[in-house]
Amino acid sequence: MTNTLVKSGSATAVADAIELAIHEHRLIPGMKLGEDELSDVYGVSRTIIRTALQSLSHNRLIELKRNRGAFVAQPSVTEAHEVFEARALLEPRTAHSAAERMKDADITALQAHIDAEHAAIANGDTGRAIYLSGLFHIEIARIADQATIAAFITQLISRSSLIIALYWERRTALCESHAHHALIEAFRTHDGELAEELMKSHLIDLLTSLDLRSRKSAPASLREALKQ
Repeated sequence: MTNTLVKSGSATAVADAIELAIHEHRLIPGMKLGEDELSDVYGVSRTIIRTALQSLSHNRLIELKRNRGAFVAQPSVTEAHEVFEARALLEPRTAHSAAERMKDADITALQAHIDAEHAAIANGDTGRAIYLSGLFHIEIARIADQATIAAFITQLISRSSLIIALYWERRTALCESHAHHALIEAFRTHDGELAEELMKSHLIDLLTSLDLRSRKSAPASLREALKQ
């Protein structure tokens, strides 16, 4: 199934597949991304793999270490605090703006994200549920119609995925929980102030779910991690 994701054989398709695997926590921070193994997994040349890895390094999802190869990035504790502080500055006001602009079709789209998260949880796929919860936040930024801020939020959520993979301890804080449902109700009634407060509380809850004292170790097998 993995190869069907990159059937075009392009570096962009490979990069997209690896990025999705990172966001879904199938590839976790610190894991080595060997060119030979990736070439075999995706059925493309090492040149294409190398180009894909370069692209991902520009997005800071992976780190290219001289004479050692490519590794999934490992944000520091300091960066973890900075990322969530930045989200706390941007996302509550964005939620406020989204509530004022919310249309029925937007509510339907956000509910679909929640339903997909529920399905992932039911299937025991926590990594995909976290990925979908990130898309929920990005969709709110899109609805707010603030393109520049939405771009920043998208980058921050991408870093958050790595941070959660490294430091997440309290599974009950999964974004799938009541916080998203409460936000949708605020959006449904166009209550910007409530949406802003709910988003603040939600982000605080996410930060407190992290154990910023330790890191999880990476799995040994790249091939096993990329199985779907």
